Amino acid sequence: MDEWWTAMLWVAEGDRLAHWVDLAPVAGPPPEPPLARLGPSLAGGLSGMILEDAGRLQIRLGLAIPPADPERPWRASAVVRAAFRWEPARAAAMRENALSQEVLTAFRRAIEGLGRR
Repeated sequence: MDEWWTAMLWVAEGDRLAHWVDLAPVAGPPPEPPLARLGPSLAGGLSGMILEDAGRLQIRLGLAIPPADPERPWRASAVVRAAFRWEPARAAAMRENALSQEVLTAFRRAIEGLGRR
């Protein structure tokens, strides 16, 4: 399983996509973009599962819907393109649906953490 595993991850409220600003701390969005906070939390939630290559974790995140104003990244829909390369031993021991569940759980916890910082 040396290839990249990709997914679209999003947050919805009822029948609409949430915006990052909806997930920000009550005091308001911090100065850094949402993925700068989400990335480390998501990687930490998948600790030991993501392959490390040349000292870099093999996780890539990007906004699926860019903000209308790049200066206000928290005013975009909370939709993420995600890619992972899994640690081979862990991936071989888990089914695809178990990997998916781990990603969803880590994503949910990372999203919940955005409002607590």
